[in-house]
Amino acid sequence: MRSPRDRSVPSRRGGADRDADRGADRAADRGAVTVEFAVALPAVAVVLTLAVAGVLLVDAQGRLQVAAATAARAWGRDDDAAGRSAVDRLAPGAVVGVTRSDGLVCVTVTRGTGSGPFAGLTLRGTGCAADGGG
Repeated sequence: MRSPRDRSVPSRRGGADRDADRGADRAADRGAVTVEFAVALPAVAVVLTLAVAGVLLVDAQGRLQVAAATAARAWGRDDDAAGRSAVDRLAPGAVVGVTRSDGLVCVTVTRGTGSGPFAGLTLRGTGCAADGGG
């Protein structure tokens, strides 16, 4: 039977062994960090791409809206050339539709988004102005 004074204390490793273990742990941690970075980097790239594409999409929608409003004012003055010029300058390649009814001229400008993650979308801007022509 062992006496209470006869407890054995587990031996602790010496300084060199302990430092070697820490070095091995750090090397393993570096590999884990590399893997985590390799997994996270494509996700960050996708998020940034979608954010930039979203900003460009909003810009294109704003240009269509301005083109439609400017063209509607020009067509309201019976200045068809200025209306067409405004659309060509502000939204090149867009399709224009003009309707007149109840003293208003409304212009709808439509264009696809082109390439990128939102390539399948069609953008549309509409503007109306008083029809001052005869």
